[in-house]
Amino acid sequence: MASYNKVILMGNLTRDPELKNTAGGTALAKFGIATNETYTSQGERKQRTTFVDVVAWGKTGETIAKYLKKGSPIFLEGRLEFSSWKDNATGQNRSKLEVVVDKFQFVGGSSGTNDAKPAPTAAPEVPF
Repeated sequence: MASYNKVILMGNLTRDPELKNTAGGTALAKFGIATNETYTSQGERKQRTTFVDVVAWGKTGETIAKYLKKGSPIFLEGRLEFSSWKDNATGQNRSKLEVVVDKFQFVGGSSGTNDAKPAPTAAPEVPF
């Protein structure tokens, strides 16, 4: 049976990207994004927020960590990846579903605050 695993999201970073390198030297950026959905229930307008854990590898991860921070908007395309492990502290089985970024685009402009990371002078080459 055929399968297809594709995710397209646009939202804002919920925390600054955490950039690390694997033992082999590959860059890895971890961050979260929040997406908002507005809907009407019993005549009342409501909003629902979904929080998503995201990981970006290599040059994509380095670029995201360099130019984006908490609150920055992002448009990304990727795939869902499931991880499971045994918690050493409690011995319980743990699991997590996260989005692995394949491509992304910067969205919007600078937030105008003094602590914002500088916007790139030329758009970095990111696959999209």
